[in-house]
Amino acid sequence: MAAGRSLSRSERKAAARAEFFLQEEQRERRRQVSRILHKPVTERCPDEAMLLSESQEIVRDLERLRKKRERLRCRQEEVCDDPEELKKKVGKLSVAVQGAKHLIIYTGAGISTAASIPDYRGPNGVWTMLQKGRSIRAADLSEAEPTLTHMSIACLHKHKLVHHVVSQNCDGLHLRSGLPQEALSELHGNMYIEVCTSCIPNREYVRVFDVTERTALHRHHTGRMCHKCGAQLRDTIVHFGEKGILQQPLNWEAAIEAASKADVILCLGSSLKVLKKYPHLWCMSKPPRRRPKLYIVNLQWTPKDDLAALKLHGKCDDVMKLLMDNLGLPIPCYDRTKDPIFTLATPLRPEESDSHSRKPVAPPASLHEVQLGQQQLMSAAPLSGGWFGRGCAKGTKRKKPS
Repeated sequence: MAAGRSLSRSERKAAARAEFFLQEEQRERRRQVSRILHKPVTERCPDEAMLLSESQEIVRDLERLRKKRERLRCRQEEVCDDPEELKKKVGKLSVAVQGAKHLIIYTGAGISTAASIPDYRGPNGVWTMLQKGRSIRAADLSEAEPTLTHMSIACLHKHKLVHHVVSQNCDGLHLRSGLPQEALSELHGNMYIEVCTSCIPNREYVRVFDVTERTALHRHHTGRMCHKCGAQLRDTIVHFGEKGILQQPLNWEAAIEAASKADVILCLGSSLKVLKKYPHLWCMSKPPRRRPKLYIVNLQWTPKDDLAALKLHGKCDDVMKLLMDNLGLPIPCYDRTKDPIFTLATPLRPEESDSHSRKPVAPPASLHEVQLGQQQLMSAAPLSGGWFGRGCAKGTKRKKPS
């Protein structure tokens, strides 16, 4: 071909056809090599052995893929320490907890599986089931209650052994366990909280039902209005692909400050695949010897395992029960009559009673009777409107609803 001459249409078609057949030939060769590699060496014929020797690059590539798949499979497997080994590890963990000057806890979906809320990457997790093409069982989150782990964490904070909790969970169970909001950073939001971003500071509305019924990725308005300024309320959920911008309940400022002071970090039930992307939570700007000691409780592999001072392969509730026994602290039982959600909740106005169809968290009978009497005395919004506890938006003085 003369220099600078462009190809004719027929020449371009011929070149494209030749490229297609070459790629198809390479794909077929790759399939043949793959089939041969799946055979035992003793069952391969001379022609197959010759094909392998002539296709070393393909063999190496297929071997790399095989090892990668095997590594991923191993990482998804759940491993349990035997009971005696777990007790020994928890003994070391209890020494670390007692000796810590500033202990913080990072929690993931694994601490809520005991409340029948599925995790993400476990054998029956959301992502695992989707990858297998299986349907996901819908969980009624209104029935969920704080687990033994939630209650243990709240107790550790009460006894000043834990300074702050950073959670990836949106289920609101930390708040319902009695953990103070100022000691909690819910990095991905809280399903019971909607906020007005027009008010300065942002005005929080805690509800006793899931406020995310009408929301989704990049669509956060809940359909209700701020009682103060009339602007649209939005949920607090941070979806995958979004960046959390709300001050509360994400509470990033407190999370980063707590991490900067931490000398021990305890990770409970988190794969850490998301949290590892937040360098401020791991003090990566500090020299390695000055970073907090890391303790991980998870049945599966995490990307921080190699950096951990100790990895405990056990269920969160089992580990926390042993830990609390070692510390000599009784684990408080969840008491619905003391659930903070009912006292924090802001009542819906009468015109908002049809703004959602989600099942609310049922109040205890005694609290229900008290509130019913209050409603009758104050002619407040009906229970069907979703008010199960007198409350007010954050930043306002508590007063009787009008």
